Amino acid sequence: TEKFKRLKNEGNDLVKMGEYEEAANKYSECMKLNTEECTVYTNRALCYLKLYKYEEAKQDCDHVLQIEDSNIKAFYRRALAYKGLQVRKKNMPGI
Repeated sequence: TEKFKRLKNEGNDLVKMGEYEEAANKYSECMKLNTEECTVYTNRALCYLKLYKYEEAKQDCDHVLQIEDSNIKAFYRRALAYKGLQVRKKNMPGI
């Protein structure tokens, strides 16, 4: 759990610095240690949103909502992911 906490804090610090790719990697490492900790999924979803990786963000939020069906952050970030996917679809030629 110490390693988990350290990785999560490093990820949080990277987010504050705007280093979303690196932060997402830290949260991914956390998930290898604990798949039930919802905050690392919602945090990684935030990183993915900042990186315009809407499908990945949606998947992280879906995962959280399977564990905690009333997680407000997961609902909110999933809504942002859906919105991003809609905008992307609208802006793609030939769709």
